[in-house]
Formats: sequence, C-alpha cells, structure tokens
Amino acid sequence: MKKISVLGSTGSIGTQCLDIIRYNKDIEVVALAAGSNIGLLKEQIKEFAPKYVSVSDEKLCLELKKELNYESLDIGFGKEGLIAAASYDDADIVLSAVVGMIGIEPTIAAIKSGKDIALANKETIVCAGHIIMQLVKDHGVNLFPVDSEHSAIFQCLERYNPVHKILLTASGGPFRGYTSKELENVTLEQALKHPNWSMGKKITIDSSTMVNKGLEVIEAKHLFNVDVSKIEVLVQPTSIIHSMVEFEDGAVIAQMGVPDMKLPIQYALYYPERKYIEGERLDFKKLRKIEFEEVDIEVFEGLKYAYEAAKAGGSMPAVYNIANEYAVALFLEKKIAYKEITRLIKSAMDKHNIISRPSVAEILEIEEQIKADFRRD
Repeated sequence: MKKISVLGSTGSIGTQCLDIIRYNKDIEVVALAAGSNIGLLKEQIKEFAPKYVSVSDEKLCLELKKELNYESLDIGFGKEGLIAAASYDDADIVLSAVVGMIGIEPTIAAIKSGKDIALANKETIVCAGHIIMQLVKDHGVNLFPVDSEHSAIFQCLERYNPVHKILLTASGGPFRGYTSKELENVTLEQALKHPNWSMGKKITIDSSTMVNKGLEVIEAKHLFNVDVSKIEVLVQPTSIIHSMVEFEDGAVIAQMGVPDMKLPIQYALYYPERKYIEGERLDFKKLRKIEFEEVDIEVFEGLKYAYEAAKAGGSMPAVYNIANEYAVALFLEKKIAYKEITRLIKSAMDKHNIISRPSVAEILEIEEQIKADFRRD
C-alpha cells in the first residue's frame, strides 16, 4: 500500500486529497502537517491515524499533545516540524499543499529523502525552480504537478515530440472585462468571489489579479524546460479546457474536464493509473461553444510583471512572488487597496539587484529584505 505525507492537510487541496484517500481506501496516511486549524486536524488524526503530525507553533503543539494523549503519535511544530513531516521515513509520496515560500525547504527535504512529490505549492518552483528541478534529477524521484493547468500540460505532453508552445488557460477571474479604472474600486469581498473555482483566500486573490497565472507561467518554464517566449496565456472563461500543448507540426492537444481539483490531485497520487472519481462529468451534448479571449496585460499588470520577472531570471521571480505574498496579506487585512498589490510587486522588482542563481539561503534573505521594506512603507 502506498504511504503519503500530506503538507497542508487542513487547506483546500489537503482536504480534497484526504477525500480521495477516504474514497479509494488504498493509500495510508503516515504524516499530516497543518497550520492552526486544530479542530479539523484532530478529526483527521482520529480518522487517518498518522504516525507524525506537525502544527504551526509550539503553543498549538502542546495543546494538541494535551488533548490527544496518543503515545504512538509524534507531534512537531514550525518549520522543523514541516520538514520532519516531509521527510518522514515511511512516506513514499509527499503532497506539498502549503501556501507560500514555507514550502521550499520541506520540498527539498522530501526530495533528498527519496520521496516522490505531488506539488501544489507553486511558490517552491517559482522561487527555487533551478534548485528543485536539479534535485529531482539528481535523486531520481518523480515530481507531479497538482495545479490544474500544469497537470493538464503534463497529461498532454508526448515524450518524443518537442513542444512548440504551451497554452496556459485562465478563467479571467471575477474581474474579467474590467478596465484599469474599475479595478481601483474593487473590494476584498468582490475579489474573494471566484466564478468557477473554490480555493483558499490567497490563491483566490492571486487569481483575481492574474498574478496566479503569472506564477504559473514561471512554474511552467521550470517544470517543462521551455523558454518563457513559448508560454502563452489565454482566457477560457468556463475553465473547461485546463491547458493545451501545441507541437511542431501544428497539432494541439488539450486536456478538458469540469473545474474540479480532485482530478489533478488524484492523477498525481496514482500516476500513471487513472481511477474513477465521483461527481460531475463534462457533457459535450450540452456544450454550445468554447470561447477564448486575449488577456489585457495593461489592465492585469500582475501577468505583465511575471513575464518580466521570468525573462530577467535569477532571483527576480522570487522577488515577484515574495512581494505578492506580503501585498496580498496586507490586502486580506484591508490595509491596502486592491491595485496596490501589483504596484508593490513592481516597486520591489524595480529595487532588486538580480542574483543569477540564488541559493535557498539567498532567497530567504531576499524575503527578509522585502519584508523589512514593506514594514517601512
């Protein structure tokens, strides 16, 4: 029986992963890592009986130890706890579904421990793709993308045929068709209402600004070893086509399905096997048309800055991601206006002196510098 460690078990991707495991009953959960949702984590522990659990801080760790009192359960906390969960001996595969740069070091630890990776934490590749992809190669492990778009691309690829172009699709988010002026008055409540997908707050905001798509452009560059000039973003409002690959002869292969994250999660867990998934299916008899639109990058500047960061290379994608993380956090706290998110990203990029191949330590130093800059601003 395959054994899994789930990082981010109480989040959207983590809970859907556990739904799949619950339904199929053929994967053992050996480790869980969560943030501060102790109530849900306790339910998961009782149901799946992991051997190791990690939470965000020591206070929650002590609370959990006191309440559960399981002698067979080892409980850790913080970054060290997350790394321990990622590299837990019994695990064959690790689902990395934590949000933000905190996913980098646990992913590296998992790879070095010989685990296959189901990666839903795009920031890891955006900031440290040059490190991660080399480690995957050096340690002979598999990395399966869990993002719906990258999973789609992975499913479309043909081993012996080079890619002419990757076509990343986007729903357009809640503000599709808005002008730049209209975006100035967007509220937090509006930005959190995605038309197609049910996701966590941070990724929902990223989707609305098109920064999420920008991160996916950078991620695709690393995952599929293609130049950014060969990655095109198209709006496909219904989220039925999750992405496409165009080959040298002009043939295009698209991966289609209803907007349900369980499909890419399960594909990563069981690759190359495809297993049955309950729920809605795509009904072609009811499809009247499939539309595509061009993205206006002068309105959705977050995507424009992503291409600039990808072309600049080195540490610039990390700056793009880090600045966005802190800007979105401020917006979620209602401390800045919506358009300030992309303005702060651009400001951080303009200030940065590129490091050609940053180490993990240098990436973390960049984060501390940007954090300090945000506090001053």
